[in-house]
Amino acid sequence: MRTLCASTLIGEFFVIGFAGLVAMKTDGLSMAVVWTVCGIAMVLSVLLCGMITRPGGVQLGWALQIGLIASGFVVPMMFILGVVFAGLWWASVHFGRKVDEAKAMWAARQAEGASAGPDAA
Repeated sequence: MRTLCASTLIGEFFVIGFAGLVAMKTDGLSMAVVWTVCGIAMVLSVLLCGMITRPGGVQLGWALQIGLIASGFVVPMMFILGVVFAGLWWASVHFGRKVDEAKAMWAARQAEGASAGPDAA
């Protein structure tokens, strides 16, 4: 799960940065506000890569997805990109857990075969 989720989060890192560049051109928003918000979101996306398997990591990832979708109120294209990344996030978590379960089953079978000894074949 960690690899799939981290890949999604790194992609979001770049999308958030590019959205910040677009948001700078929006009237009524100062550059400081844009880059403070984008900077916090970018740092969060990188930090989540390391803590995705810890308690609350997936939930923080969902919070980031909601923030991405909500950023569409500033940069309308982010509504679409936010939904796309939320779908990728769901797929990363869902299929990542399935991969982890399959790896655990494979490791258990390998350990079972190794404990039986070489004559068990």
